Amino acid sequence: MPRNRSLILLSVGHACVDVYQGAVVALVPFFVAERAYTYAAASGLVLAASLLSSVVQPLFGALTDRRSVPWLLPVSTVLAGLGVALSGVIGSYALTLSAVALFGIGVAAYHPESARVARVAGKGSHSSMGWFSLGGNVGFAMAPLLVTVVIAGGGLRFAPLLILPALVGSVLTLPVLRALDRTPSADGGKGAAEGRNDWGSFLRLSLAVVCRSIAFVGMSTFVAFHVREQTGGGTAAGTAALFVLYLGGAVGTVVGSNLAHRWVRVTVVSTSYLLAVVAVAGVVFVPGPAIYLFVALTSIGLYVPFSLQVTLAQDYLPTRVGTASGITLGLTVSIGGLASPVIGAIADATSLRAALMPLIVMPALSWLLFRTLPEPAVPALVLGSGGEAAAQNAGRHPTERSTP
Repeated sequence: MPRNRSLILLSVGHACVDVYQGAVVALVPFFVAERAYTYAAASGLVLAASLLSSVVQPLFGALTDRRSVPWLLPVSTVLAGLGVALSGVIGSYALTLSAVALFGIGVAAYHPESARVARVAGKGSHSSMGWFSLGGNVGFAMAPLLVTVVIAGGGLRFAPLLILPALVGSVLTLPVLRALDRTPSADGGKGAAEGRNDWGSFLRLSLAVVCRSIAFVGMSTFVAFHVREQTGGGTAAGTAALFVLYLGGAVGTVVGSNLAHRWVRVTVVSTSYLLAVVAVAGVVFVPGPAIYLFVALTSIGLYVPFSLQVTLAQDYLPTRVGTASGITLGLTVSIGGLASPVIGAIADATSLRAALMPLIVMPALSWLLFRTLPEPAVPALVLGSGGEAAAQNAGRHPTERSTP
């Protein structure tokens, strides 16, 4: 566990925000059952949140490069919760899309600034970003259980109760903001980082994250339905699969941050993507209860890279940390939502298995993009604030290339 109190609060606050990213997906089966949405229409809700977030989040990232805006943390947390809470009680499809879009704005505003603050609080170490990311993964994992407990008994009319985590998360950010105000050396979390921006490597990393996002968002949107088909189970079987998918993400994030202290990050990331290729194929083709094992392996394979890709992006663009965070956590991740309606349309026209088959290719493409990326040097600002451990990276030279 991290000893830094601010980092712990940020991690828990991250969970309170990302529970809504999981909640949007977890609500899809209830929209299908209660409002008779088609697969394509239901996945359009995921698209609405993803599309708006993907466009807006880099803008918030650019804003944080110019000035520190820590007040965005509590405000954006409440916006995310409000959007999800309203989506369950607004009757028309258009207004439901609007509510989900409000959630997308909240998420877009939260992540670039919170990642910047977490970098300052954790002094740039891989473990600190891993713990921060873990909070988000735990929130994802808890979403199906939260939605089931709140919605299954009385239907979507109980959705306003889903705003409670947002209220808790917004309160938890207040001590962090006070701590930042008492840290003059942090300049509110801003600083003039030294180093050269490597836009070429950042672009290749971003494309790899896009492919990873398509695989994960597609899987998370439809895995509940697919597992129910393959196991013959009911709603509980699908909810369990979604829980395993998200919980595996929490495990993968911790494993990834620990492995980054033994091997260079690009080696850890590219190797995990090879694991993900096999795991996704298992989810698509393996019938029966064994499918849960492959769901877990898929999640671990796709989430080992998660926090490492954030620190890599920040180190590739040392003078544009907010932009790097906004694109890596926002634009590239959210683009995965653009594929959801396509997958839903294929599923409506053929079968879920046929629709999920292209997802096997996505982590393979991520591996190809990652296998020759250089390990970036750690910026001087991070080194000066106590990030020497992050620079060591198992004693490897920061510019070493690694091809597993």
